[in-house]
Formats: sequence, C-alpha cells, structure tokens
Amino acid sequence: MSGVLQNVLIAILAAGLLLAIAGDLRTRTIPNKLNAAIALLAIPFWWLSGLPLWPGVAIQIAMAAGLLALFAIAFHFGAMGGGDVKMIAALALWLTPDATLKLLVIMSLAGGVLTIAMLVRHRLANIETPIEVPYGVAIALAGFWVLGERYLNQFG
Repeated sequence: MSGVLQNVLIAILAAGLLLAIAGDLRTRTIPNKLNAAIALLAIPFWWLSGLPLWPGVAIQIAMAAGLLALFAIAFHFGAMGGGDVKMIAALALWLTPDATLKLLVIMSLAGGVLTIAMLVRHRLANIETPIEVPYGVAIALAGFWVLGERYLNQFG
C-alpha cells in the first residue's frame, strides 16, 4: 500500500512540475505556493519510503538548504529567479544525493540548450530586450528525467 501512495505523491510532484513549466513559460515566475507544496509533500514521501530521521531526513534537509544557499548567490547576481532557486531546493528534498547530482547536471545542460534557443529566437526576431530564460523549464525537465529513471531504468 505504501508503494501505491508513494506513486501518488510522485504523480502529484509531476503535476506540480508541469504547472511550474506552464507558469514559467507564461509569466516567467514559479509561485511560492507551488514550491512550498513540492517541499511539504516530500515529508509524507519520506515517511512512506521509510527514510529514518537520522541521518536520512537530516541529509535531505541539509542538501536542500545547501542548494538554496548556493543558488541564492546566482539569484543575487541576477542569473536565476527566486522561484527557480526555491524549486531546486524543493526538488532536492525528494532525491537522494546521487539523484540530486544528476538533477543538477541535467538541469545545467537543459538550461544551456534553452538559453541558446532563446538567444537564437531573440536574434532572429531582432528583439532588443534582455533575454529572460524560463529556467524553471530546465529544472522541471531535469526533475522528470531523474524521477523517470525510477520507472524506466529497472536494470540500473
């Protein structure tokens, strides 16, 4: 039964990531309520997964806090939006340290491709305004990739 409930929570997380993509493409923002929901739903996921408070939950929280602090520096310099930073930290609450590292690598690659695509679009359309990259799209796609491995890579 707990496996079914874990899958329900992951499906809700996936829906949240889709909402983040839609919102970021439309308004270039990821609502705080959505990031809070993603973060808070990690708690029942931990419980259903049997993750012990020490060191399991402590590691999850420490990883998320470290990523929040690290990417807050990017926010400070205008390289990322606040919603993007919070979404990275919220997703880290769901993932093992190895999966979080994969998330960061895939997110960086997807973000680079997205940035290049936005740059080409701006150049072709002769748009003079600064480029606003919807980086939440790259974060969510990386989240889908990492979460999907749980179901698609049954042999690894």
